[in-house]
Amino acid sequence: MFQIVVDSAANIPATVVKEYDIHVLSFVNTIDDKPLTCFDPNLTEEEERAKGHEYYEQMRNGLEPKTGLISSGEFEDYFRGILERGEDVLYFSLSSNISGTYNSARVAADALSEDSSLHNKVYLIDSLNASLAQGILAIYASEMRAAGRDIEDVYNELSTYPPHMNGVFTVGNLKHLVHTGRISGVKAAIGNILSIKPILRGNKDGFIVEFRKIRGRKAVLNELVDLVCNNIFEPEKQIIGIAHADCYEESLQVMQAIEKRVKVRRFINTSYDLCTGTHVGPDTIALFFMAKDRELGE
Repeated sequence: MFQIVVDSAANIPATVVKEYDIHVLSFVNTIDDKPLTCFDPNLTEEEERAKGHEYYEQMRNGLEPKTGLISSGEFEDYFRGILERGEDVLYFSLSSNISGTYNSARVAADALSEDSSLHNKVYLIDSLNASLAQGILAIYASEMRAAGRDIEDVYNELSTYPPHMNGVFTVGNLKHLVHTGRISGVKAAIGNILSIKPILRGNKDGFIVEFRKIRGRKAVLNELVDLVCNNIFEPEKQIIGIAHADCYEESLQVMQAIEKRVKVRRFINTSYDLCTGTHVGPDTIALFFMAKDRELGE
């Protein structure tokens, strides 16, 4: 038996976490020197959406939260609890080229591997992406586990998935990309004035990069739909993820537009994780799906 673990950047709704028996280590943001735990396992999807609305509305009004890492000590303690029960761990991380979280988990796994009293193992998979690009991989792992597959088998197959799992997104206000160094303040100001809406994505190396520039919100959402529908591989077998930073109605419109063009197994539509969402800001919409690769027709 093995347990599946993610950090809360994986953006899996609490109800889905329970459905698939997935463990979540939460990031903790800081607001006015007070901690805010990003993931609450007891919320309904409606309550998660309300929490997201409050958070992103505060950001619209000038709030600048601080985000932090999960320490290697926290990972070690959590992983140890599972290993001491005689179970293995399969952990899916936020991209190592976005955050130091993967490295924290690796340090913890290395330390635990040197403890001769422990006879089980921690397996790490770097999603090379964020949000539901992590979360959906963990869900697939849970389905494989339920089908009776052992951890070596699941790990070996899921390790091949990140190069095919795409995340594409657009933001509401370019100023939040300035804070992460992805664009300059001048470009952000001009882009906002001209209503230039970039499409960004996680590239094959796990970096967030600009992919295209579109003028106008409606046009950029239509382009996101096209990217999914034109590139998705075997959609009837797939879960598509939609994460939105307090723009639920638009996310439903995007989901319905995709449904009209391709038949998929399931959609997961959820409020954007508060840690990673801080870096992209209110009105972000992101889509996650498997394709032949991450080039998306380039």
